[in-house]
Amino acid sequence: MGFPAPAHRSDSGHGEGVRWREGKDLPPGISRVVTPHDPDARCGGKRGMLWDGYKVHYSESCDDDLPHLIVNVTTTSAAVDDSTQVQLVHDDLARRGLTPDEHLVDGGYTSAAIILAARAQNIDLVGPLPPASDRQTREGKGFALTDFTIDWDAKSATCPRGETSRYWGTTRMDGHPRIVVIFPEYGCRTCKVRTSCTNGSTRRLTLHPRAEHELLQRQRAEQDTDAWKQRYAKRAGAEGTISQAVRTTSIRRSRYRGQAKTGLAHVLSAAALNLHRIDAHLTGRPLGTTRHTHFADLDLDPPPRKPRKRHP
Repeated sequence: MGFPAPAHRSDSGHGEGVRWREGKDLPPGISRVVTPHDPDARCGGKRGMLWDGYKVHYSESCDDDLPHLIVNVTTTSAAVDDSTQVQLVHDDLARRGLTPDEHLVDGGYTSAAIILAARAQNIDLVGPLPPASDRQTREGKGFALTDFTIDWDAKSATCPRGETSRYWGTTRMDGHPRIVVIFPEYGCRTCKVRTSCTNGSTRRLTLHPRAEHELLQRQRAEQDTDAWKQRYAKRAGAEGTISQAVRTTSIRRSRYRGQAKTGLAHVLSAAALNLHRIDAHLTGRPLGTTRHTHFADLDLDPPPRKPRKRHP
Protein backbone atom coordinates (compact mmCIF):
# COMPACT_ATOMS: atom_id res chain seq x y z
CA MET A 1 0.00 0.00 0.00
CA GLY A 2 1.22 3.51 -0.75
CA PHE A 3 0.30 6.92 0.55
CA PRO A 4 -2.47 8.83 -1.23
CA ALA A 5 -1.38 10.70 -4.33
CA PRO A 6 -1.77 14.49 -4.42
CA ALA A 7 -5.27 15.71 -5.17
CA HIS A 8 -6.14 15.60 -8.86
CA ARG A 9 -9.07 16.64 -11.05
CA SER A 10 -11.50 13.84 -11.79
CA ASP A 11 -12.16 12.56 -15.30
CA SER A 12 -15.54 14.24 -15.39
CA GLY A 13 -13.92 17.62 -14.73
CA HIS A 14 -16.02 18.28 -11.60
CA GLY A 15 -14.17 18.93 -8.35
CA GLU A 16 -11.07 17.28 -7.00
CA GLY A 17 -10.57 13.99 -5.25
CA VAL A 18 -8.01 11.76 -3.59
CA ARG A 19 -7.31 8.24 -4.75
CA TRP A 20 -4.99 5.42 -3.69
CA ARG A 21 -2.07 4.78 -5.98
CA GLU A 22 -2.05 1.28 -7.41
CA GLY A 23 0.04 -0.74 -9.83
CA LYS A 24 2.12 1.35 -12.20
CA ASP A 25 1.21 4.57 -10.38
CA LEU A 26 3.27 3.49 -7.38
CA PRO A 27 6.90 4.60 -7.08
CA PRO A 28 9.67 1.95 -7.09
CA GLY A 29 9.73 -0.27 -4.01
CA ILE A 30 13.15 0.97 -2.93
CA SER A 31 11.82 4.53 -2.53
CA ARG A 32 8.19 3.82 -1.52
CA VAL A 33 7.49 4.51 2.15
CA VAL A 34 5.09 1.88 3.49
CA THR A 35 4.39 3.31 6.94
CA PRO A 36 4.72 6.76 8.51
CA HIS A 37 5.90 5.09 11.74
CA ASP A 38 9.21 3.92 10.17
CA PRO A 39 10.40 5.89 7.11
CA ASP A 40 13.25 3.38 6.50
CA ALA A 41 10.94 0.36 6.13
CA ARG A 42 10.14 -0.91 2.65
CA CYS A 43 7.95 -3.62 1.17
CA GLY A 44 9.69 -6.85 0.14
CA GLY A 45 8.58 -10.09 -1.44
CA LYS A 46 9.93 -13.61 -1.77
CA ARG A 47 8.26 -16.80 -2.98
CA GLY A 48 4.84 -15.19 -2.86
CA MET A 49 5.26 -13.78 0.67
CA LEU A 50 5.12 -10.01 1.18
CA TRP A 51 6.25 -8.07 4.22
CA ASP A 52 7.08 -4.52 5.27
CA GLY A 53 10.40 -3.87 6.95
CA TYR A 54 13.91 -5.18 6.44
CA LYS A 55 16.12 -8.11 5.47
CA VAL A 56 18.98 -9.60 7.43
CA HIS A 57 21.83 -11.49 5.76
CA TYR A 58 23.78 -13.80 8.08
CA SER A 59 27.09 -15.33 6.95
CA GLU A 60 28.41 -18.16 9.11
CA SER A 61 31.41 -20.47 9.19
CA CYS A 62 30.73 -24.15 8.52
CA ASP A 63 33.94 -26.06 9.33
CA ASP A 64 33.19 -29.57 10.51
CA ASP A 65 35.49 -29.53 13.56
CA LEU A 66 34.67 -26.02 14.83
CA PRO A 67 31.54 -24.27 16.10
CA HIS A 68 29.49 -22.66 13.37
CA LEU A 69 29.73 -18.96 14.14
CA ILE A 70 28.04 -16.00 12.45
CA VAL A 71 30.90 -13.92 11.06
CA ASN A 72 29.01 -11.19 9.20
CA VAL A 73 25.67 -9.45 9.57
CA THR A 74 24.13 -7.15 6.96
CA THR A 75 20.78 -5.42 7.32
CA THR A 76 19.01 -3.86 4.35
CA SER A 77 15.53 -2.67 3.52
CA ALA A 78 13.20 -5.40 2.33
CA ALA A 79 13.25 -4.02 -1.23
CA VAL A 80 17.00 -4.51 -1.78
CA ASP A 81 17.90 -7.41 -4.08
CA ASP A 82 19.94 -10.16 -2.39
CA SER A 83 22.48 -10.33 -5.21
CA THR A 84 23.65 -6.77 -4.54
CA GLN A 85 24.98 -7.79 -1.12
CA VAL A 86 27.52 -10.44 -2.16
CA GLN A 87 30.33 -8.03 -3.01
CA LEU A 88 29.66 -5.97 0.12
CA VAL A 89 29.83 -9.07 2.31
CA HIS A 90 33.07 -10.20 0.68
CA ASP A 91 34.58 -6.74 1.17
CA ASP A 92 33.57 -6.74 4.85
CA LEU A 93 35.08 -10.20 5.39
CA ALA A 94 38.29 -9.26 3.59
CA ARG A 95 38.66 -6.12 5.67
CA ARG A 96 38.63 -8.26 8.83
CA GLY A 97 40.88 -10.97 7.44
CA LEU A 98 38.04 -13.51 7.19
CA THR A 99 37.93 -14.07 3.43
CA PRO A 100 36.58 -17.61 2.83
CA ASP A 101 38.00 -20.07 0.31
CA GLU A 102 34.46 -21.28 -0.41
CA HIS A 103 31.18 -19.45 0.08
CA LEU A 104 27.90 -21.40 -0.16
CA VAL A 105 24.93 -19.18 -1.00
CA ASP A 106 21.27 -19.31 -1.95
CA GLY A 107 20.29 -19.02 -5.61
CA GLY A 108 19.16 -15.42 -5.01
CA TYR A 109 22.79 -14.40 -4.48
CA THR A 110 24.22 -15.88 -7.67
CA SER A 111 24.78 -14.93 -11.27
CA ALA A 112 27.61 -15.65 -13.66
CA ALA A 113 28.99 -12.13 -13.20
CA ILE A 114 28.87 -12.41 -9.38
CA ILE A 115 30.65 -15.78 -9.41
CA LEU A 116 33.41 -14.40 -11.65
CA ALA A 117 33.80 -11.33 -9.42
CA ALA A 118 34.15 -13.59 -6.37
CA ARG A 119 36.78 -15.67 -8.11
CA ALA A 120 38.78 -12.50 -8.72
CA GLN A 121 38.98 -12.30 -4.91
CA ASN A 122 39.99 -16.00 -4.72
CA ILE A 123 36.55 -16.95 -3.36
CA ASP A 124 34.76 -19.96 -4.82
CA LEU A 125 31.11 -18.86 -4.72
CA VAL A 126 28.90 -21.96 -4.82
CA GLY A 127 25.20 -21.59 -5.51
CA PRO A 128 22.64 -22.72 -8.10
CA LEU A 129 22.32 -20.75 -11.33
CA PRO A 130 18.93 -20.48 -13.05
CA PRO A 131 18.35 -22.50 -16.22
CA ALA A 132 18.44 -20.85 -19.63
CA SER A 133 15.37 -18.68 -20.24
CA ASP A 134 14.74 -19.55 -23.91
CA ARG A 135 11.41 -21.21 -24.66
CA GLN A 136 12.97 -24.39 -25.99
CA THR A 137 14.87 -25.00 -22.74
CA ARG A 138 11.78 -24.26 -20.62
CA GLU A 139 9.57 -26.62 -22.61
CA GLY A 140 12.24 -29.28 -23.07
CA LYS A 141 11.74 -29.59 -26.82
CA GLY A 142 13.13 -27.97 -29.94
CA PHE A 143 16.59 -26.48 -30.49
CA ALA A 144 17.79 -24.88 -27.24
CA LEU A 145 20.65 -22.44 -26.82
CA THR A 146 23.04 -25.28 -26.02
CA ASP A 147 22.39 -26.80 -29.47
CA PHE A 148 24.03 -23.82 -31.21
CA THR A 149 27.78 -23.55 -31.85
CA ILE A 150 29.24 -20.20 -30.83
CA ASP A 151 32.40 -18.93 -32.54
CA TRP A 152 33.50 -16.08 -30.28
CA ASP A 153 36.52 -15.13 -32.35
CA ALA A 154 34.55 -14.89 -35.59
CA LYS A 155 31.54 -13.37 -33.78
CA SER A 156 29.08 -15.78 -35.31
CA ALA A 157 26.86 -18.70 -34.37
CA THR A 158 25.88 -21.84 -36.27
CA CYS A 159 22.51 -23.52 -35.85
CA PRO A 160 22.07 -27.33 -35.64
CA ARG A 161 21.19 -27.35 -39.38
CA GLY A 162 24.45 -25.62 -40.32
CA GLU A 163 23.09 -22.12 -40.98
CA THR A 164 25.42 -19.27 -39.94
CA SER A 165 24.15 -16.12 -38.22
CA ARG A 166 24.00 -12.85 -40.17
CA TYR A 167 24.16 -10.39 -37.25
CA TRP A 168 26.21 -10.12 -34.06
CA GLY A 169 25.76 -7.03 -31.91
CA THR A 170 25.93 -5.83 -28.32
CA THR A 171 23.18 -4.38 -26.16
CA ARG A 172 22.28 -3.97 -22.50
CA MET A 173 19.50 -5.66 -20.57
CA ASP A 174 18.65 -4.41 -17.07
CA GLY A 175 21.97 -2.58 -17.11
CA HIS A 176 24.02 -5.69 -17.96
CA PRO A 177 25.89 -6.26 -21.25
CA ARG A 178 24.41 -8.84 -23.61
CA ILE A 179 25.11 -10.07 -27.15
CA VAL A 180 22.32 -10.41 -29.72
CA VAL A 181 22.71 -12.94 -32.54
CA ILE A 182 20.25 -13.05 -35.45
CA PHE A 183 20.05 -15.65 -38.21
CA PRO A 184 19.15 -14.85 -41.84
CA GLU A 185 15.41 -14.62 -42.36
CA TYR A 186 15.43 -16.43 -45.73
CA GLY A 187 17.29 -19.43 -44.31
CA CYS A 188 14.93 -19.68 -41.34
CA ARG A 189 11.78 -19.33 -43.46
CA THR A 190 12.79 -22.18 -45.77
CA CYS A 191 14.15 -24.44 -43.00
CA LYS A 192 12.25 -27.74 -42.77
CA VAL A 193 12.52 -27.82 -38.97
CA ARG A 194 11.83 -24.13 -38.34
CA THR A 195 8.95 -24.85 -35.93
CA SER A 196 11.40 -26.73 -33.69
CA CYS A 197 13.57 -23.63 -33.53
CA THR A 198 11.36 -20.54 -33.52
CA ASN A 199 7.76 -19.35 -33.77
CA GLY A 200 8.83 -16.23 -35.64
CA SER A 201 10.39 -15.60 -39.01
CA THR A 202 13.95 -15.92 -37.73
CA ARG A 203 15.83 -17.23 -34.69
CA ARG A 204 17.43 -14.78 -32.29
CA LEU A 205 19.88 -15.66 -29.53
CA THR A 206 20.70 -13.54 -26.48
CA LEU A 207 24.11 -14.37 -25.02
CA HIS A 208 26.03 -13.30 -21.94
CA PRO A 209 29.61 -12.11 -22.50
CA ARG A 210 31.97 -14.98 -23.29
CA ALA A 211 33.37 -15.65 -19.79
CA GLU A 212 29.86 -15.57 -18.27
CA HIS A 213 28.38 -17.70 -21.08
CA GLU A 214 31.00 -20.42 -20.71
CA LEU A 215 30.61 -20.47 -16.93
CA LEU A 216 26.84 -20.76 -17.26
CA GLN A 217 27.12 -23.74 -19.59
CA ARG A 218 29.59 -25.55 -17.34
CA GLN A 219 27.81 -24.97 -14.06
CA ARG A 220 24.32 -25.71 -15.36
CA ALA A 221 25.64 -29.13 -16.37
CA GLU A 222 27.48 -29.63 -13.05
CA GLN A 223 24.41 -28.75 -10.97
CA ASP A 224 22.71 -31.96 -12.07
CA THR A 225 25.54 -34.18 -10.79
CA ASP A 226 25.47 -35.94 -7.40
CA ALA A 227 28.94 -34.59 -6.56
CA TRP A 228 27.78 -30.96 -6.89
CA LYS A 229 24.59 -31.61 -4.91
CA GLN A 230 26.55 -33.28 -2.12
CA ARG A 231 28.95 -30.34 -1.99
CA TYR A 232 26.11 -27.82 -1.88
CA ALA A 233 24.11 -29.74 0.75
CA LYS A 234 26.15 -28.10 3.52
CA ARG A 235 24.49 -24.79 2.67
CA ALA A 236 21.27 -26.05 4.30
CA GLY A 237 22.82 -25.16 7.66
CA ALA A 238 22.13 -21.49 6.95
CA GLU A 239 18.40 -22.24 7.00
CA GLY A 240 18.90 -23.76 10.44
CA THR A 241 20.60 -20.55 11.56
CA ILE A 242 17.66 -18.43 10.45
CA SER A 243 15.27 -20.86 12.17
CA GLN A 244 17.29 -20.70 15.39
CA ALA A 245 17.39 -16.89 15.26
CA VAL A 246 13.63 -16.74 14.73
CA ARG A 247 12.87 -19.16 17.58
CA THR A 248 15.34 -17.80 20.14
CA THR A 249 15.67 -14.07 19.37
CA SER A 250 12.48 -13.34 17.38
CA ILE A 251 14.20 -11.59 14.47
CA ARG A 252 11.02 -11.75 12.38
CA ARG A 253 9.82 -8.64 14.21
CA SER A 254 11.88 -5.54 14.81
CA ARG A 255 11.52 -3.98 18.25
CA TYR A 256 12.93 -0.70 16.96
CA ARG A 257 12.30 1.92 14.33
CA GLY A 258 14.85 2.71 11.65
CA GLN A 259 17.37 0.58 9.81
CA ALA A 260 20.29 1.56 12.08
CA LYS A 261 18.64 0.31 15.29
CA THR A 262 17.18 -2.74 13.55
CA GLY A 263 20.64 -3.59 12.21
CA LEU A 264 22.10 -3.29 15.72
CA ALA A 265 19.43 -5.70 16.96
CA HIS A 266 20.44 -8.18 14.26
CA VAL A 267 24.09 -7.93 15.35
CA LEU A 268 23.13 -8.54 18.99
CA SER A 269 21.01 -11.50 17.87
CA ALA A 270 24.02 -12.98 16.05
CA ALA A 271 26.23 -12.44 19.11
CA ALA A 272 23.71 -14.29 21.29
CA LEU A 273 23.61 -17.22 18.86
CA ASN A 274 27.42 -17.34 18.77
CA LEU A 275 27.63 -17.52 22.57
CA HIS A 276 25.06 -20.30 22.58
CA ARG A 277 26.99 -22.23 19.93
CA ILE A 278 30.36 -21.80 21.63
CA ASP A 279 28.87 -23.16 24.85
CA ALA A 280 27.36 -26.11 22.97
CA HIS A 281 30.72 -26.84 21.34
CA LEU A 282 32.67 -26.69 24.62
CA THR A 283 30.15 -28.86 26.47
CA GLY A 284 29.97 -31.46 23.70
CA ARG A 285 26.36 -30.91 22.65
CA PRO A 286 25.93 -32.10 19.05
CA LEU A 287 24.41 -30.03 16.28
CA GLY A 288 20.66 -30.28 15.94
CA THR A 289 19.18 -32.36 13.16
CA THR A 290 16.57 -31.32 10.64
CA ARG A 291 13.20 -30.89 12.32
CA HIS A 292 10.26 -32.93 11.03
CA THR A 293 6.57 -32.66 11.75
CA HIS A 294 4.83 -35.62 13.35
CA PHE A 295 2.95 -36.15 10.10
CA ALA A 296 6.19 -36.31 8.09
CA ASP A 297 7.55 -38.92 10.50
CA LEU A 298 4.64 -41.26 9.82
CA ASP A 299 5.44 -44.24 7.60
CA LEU A 300 2.69 -43.94 5.01
CA ASP A 301 4.29 -46.41 2.60
CA PRO A 302 3.12 -49.89 3.70
CA PRO A 303 5.38 -52.87 2.96
CA PRO A 304 4.47 -54.83 -0.18
CA ARG A 305 2.09 -57.70 0.32
CA LYS A 306 3.49 -61.17 -0.11
CA PRO A 307 1.89 -63.11 -2.97
CA ARG A 308 -0.44 -65.89 -1.92
CA LYS A 309 0.56 -69.44 -2.58
CA ARG A 310 -1.67 -71.20 -5.03
CA HIS A 311 -2.08 -74.98 -5.13
CA PRO A 312 -2.10 -76.61 -8.50
